[in-house]
Amino acid sequence: MASPIDPSHSTPTNEPPVQVSDDAQGYYVPGEPLVDPRTPTGPIKDRWTTRKFENRLVNPANRRKLSIIIVGTGLAGGAAAATLGEAGYNVKSFCYQDSPRRAHSIAAQGGINAAKNYKEDGDSTHRLFYDTVKGGDYRSRESNVYRLAEVSANIIDQCVAQGVPFAREYGGLLDNRSFGGVQVSRTFYARGQTGQQLLIGAYQAMERQVAAGTVTEYTRHEMLELIVADGRARGIIARNMVTGEIETHLADVVVLASGGYGNVFYLSTNAMGSNVTATWRAHRKGAYFANPCYTQIHPTCIPVSGSHQSKLTLMSESLRNDGRIWVPKKKADCDKDPRQIPEQDRDYYLERIYPSFGNLVPRDIASRGAKNVCDEGRGVGPEVDGVRRGVYLDFADSIARLGEDAVREKYGNLFDMYKQITGENPYEVPMRIYPAVHYTMGGLWVDYDLQSSIPGLFVTGEANFSDHGANRLGASALMQGLADGYFVLPNTIREYLADGPFDALDESHPAVAEAKKSVEDRVQHFLSTNGTRSVDSYHRELGNIMWEYCGMERTEDGLKKAIDLIRGLREDFWRNVKVLGTADSLNQSLEKAGRVADFFELGELMCIDALNRRESCGGHFRAESQTEDGEALRHDDQFAYVAAWEFGGDGAQPVLHKEDLVYTAIEMKQRSYK
Repeated sequence: MASPIDPSHSTPTNEPPVQVSDDAQGYYVPGEPLVDPRTPTGPIKDRWTTRKFENRLVNPANRRKLSIIIVGTGLAGGAAAATLGEAGYNVKSFCYQDSPRRAHSIAAQGGINAAKNYKEDGDSTHRLFYDTVKGGDYRSRESNVYRLAEVSANIIDQCVAQGVPFAREYGGLLDNRSFGGVQVSRTFYARGQTGQQLLIGAYQAMERQVAAGTVTEYTRHEMLELIVADGRARGIIARNMVTGEIETHLADVVVLASGGYGNVFYLSTNAMGSNVTATWRAHRKGAYFANPCYTQIHPTCIPVSGSHQSKLTLMSESLRNDGRIWVPKKKADCDKDPRQIPEQDRDYYLERIYPSFGNLVPRDIASRGAKNVCDEGRGVGPEVDGVRRGVYLDFADSIARLGEDAVREKYGNLFDMYKQITGENPYEVPMRIYPAVHYTMGGLWVDYDLQSSIPGLFVTGEANFSDHGANRLGASALMQGLADGYFVLPNTIREYLADGPFDALDESHPAVAEAKKSVEDRVQHFLSTNGTRSVDSYHRELGNIMWEYCGMERTEDGLKKAIDLIRGLREDFWRNVKVLGTADSLNQSLEKAGRVADFFELGELMCIDALNRRESCGGHFRAESQTEDGEALRHDDQFAYVAAWEFGGDGAQPVLHKEDLVYTAIEMKQRSYK
């Protein structure tokens, strides 16, 4: 692999050199500029075709000699395992759940984007590409996003062939609906269960390869360390979560498809087990972590009801197609029954501020809008800690226009879920929603081939950073996961594997022995500390710090305070955490301890990244950088780059490498949805 570090690379001549931010000095070390050596040149519509042709092939006989480890069995990992297994490679698939079908992709609700233009409403590959780059506030890679839009149509054909029960119109054709940040209907869906249905498709394709003998499943296994031998990723150390055994697994190449890191905030829409350990252990071994501060706050979640909660529940963004968002105009009306508040006393604030997009503005804008009206004292619902944090999502108009049966057909399972959790019937009373941490756009840095800065380590889906910039458009997560797993990775990983099989390793190799010992030492430390505080108490306190100072709005003073608080709390954690149980059996307290330890380090890097980026873009909103009317204000002359962080070592400052973002197919402009 060509080195991504290019000392001769310089910033574009038409822009001033990027300067180290004054407020971040002392928190990191500037590194060499970064370039992606794999990105093809030429017309953007030809780049993916060119790259596929240029990548070398691996003949079928040699594929049988090559082994691949894939960590994660969601849409990205499951699709990759199925495709690479069918191609003839020997695949080991790992997940910490008791079945690949329980991967967190199952929780996605609203749909999957594809540029099919079935509605004949002006959609195209180029428009999906443009909407995605614009939605990400011009902080994503142009070539990667165009490739994603280009292969999106193939995903739908693949999934239909697998039997995924997409919604259909009366005549039998596949139906589409709209999502935030766009003005066309390109989202394919299966009621509010799209992620589940797509995951079943990928799962059955993978299980077919399990039966064929090309894929071996390892359930209830958690990756705790990456093995890097002779400069290449060659395997993982995993803990059998049932028996406690620390196992070594070796291969020619490693693929991480382990999802995002939203649970650093403790309260999020992620499953309780979702964590950052797989990618963070790779980061500590040399894989750059890109744009960690880019966290997506989803606008459509059930509000927090009290301090007893351990997670939040997502209500699909698709609900914004037919639901209208509002709060009372007067603070005095906030505790009234919403049905008793007349139309003239309601503030449909998104429709008022953003008339072109209305309730379909992107997630970051809708989330900040809800925060602003609640901060004004016009939030609704019960008070939690003295504040009402909720806005109404009202379906009365749609029920009157379409009929309750039509609304039930589209969203019935979502309405049922809401009623079970809140005890309120959304067919009769407006839903209450509020923003919550959801998706993370940051992740391990990868080149155009999805290879990290460690040769032989590939990263797919939400675990990498490459496609969504500073804000992900709704219904694009499923699109990226399946695009990476079915179509991109199988065409790029062969360039690396064409040099294999690589020299065989065994457990006596120093790099393998060191990786295993580091895991054993970490486990032993947690079990022997015998402190006074539970892991959950530390995680909750870390989450409070992150939400308060690195959540929907960030400031210089707040981020610096957060870094100090995290460092102090992390030191206390390592000397005062209490982990019950033993190492040789099922031990969820031990599992959590390792994950929270990594969250501490990630949380600090997120704050440093946010402190360095003295601009507002997408989900990253610095209060010091906003327009007169409160919108995000970018500074393209200083921050049009990917921030790729290199681990500096324990106790040392991280190293920042900057990859310039260059646009040739679209114009970088201030984003507007008004």
